[in-house]
Amino acid sequence: MNRGFGQFCPVAMASEVFAERWTPIILRELLSGSHRFNEIHRSMPLISRALLARRLRELEAAGVVASVPAGTGHGREYRLTEAGQEFRAAIDALGAWGQRWTKRVQPGNLDAGLLMWSIRRRIATDRLPARRIVVRFSFEAVPSNSRSAGPFWLLLEPAVVDVCLSDPGLDVDVYVDADLGAMTAVWLGDLSFEAATRTGKIRLTGLAPLVREFPSWLLLSRFAGVPRPRPPA
Repeated sequence: MNRGFGQFCPVAMASEVFAERWTPIILRELLSGSHRFNEIHRSMPLISRALLARRLRELEAAGVVASVPAGTGHGREYRLTEAGQEFRAAIDALGAWGQRWTKRVQPGNLDAGLLMWSIRRRIATDRLPARRIVVRFSFEAVPSNSRSAGPFWLLLEPAVVDVCLSDPGLDVDVYVDADLGAMTAVWLGDLSFEAATRTGKIRLTGLAPLVREFPSWLLLSRFAGVPRPRPPA
């Protein structure tokens, strides 16, 4: 069955590739630096592994994605082709529109695991101390339908940043106890870290020098700086 639009219009032809369910999110992940299948899936746990594999095959057939041997020599990676890289402008425009016009911090959209995976990718590693820092995140007010509640351990080093879902057995330097909605709002730029700590929505404890520096390590979402529309007068 032909599932296309049956039009030669370039918008219609591009939409046949781009507008499939989950495809923009897959492109978001590839543009953000995820290349292994499990990395991509970790950021979209609601998609089945079978459907993700199919979407990747479809993108490869369309010339948007190339499957190549992994740099480690084990398994394969997915890399955007030149055609795939051109979708960056479309993804950036979608993100900016969503930041400007949508209400994102709603109970049905909160996902602690996705938040931690996103934070992991946006750490100012040049501001970190030379030694490894361990930050433990515990979230409150987690919706009952949430897929992951934590706790999470963020391992910070200038050369690598990682998230652990189970206790790595290392001494913790900073503890973050946070309302999940408030931490998500901070990440998105809708709420300042200072305001969240002032109201007790985020509480930091641990080694005092590192507690003071911790907020400066968070670069926040790439779209956090997109201005919201002014409310009506």
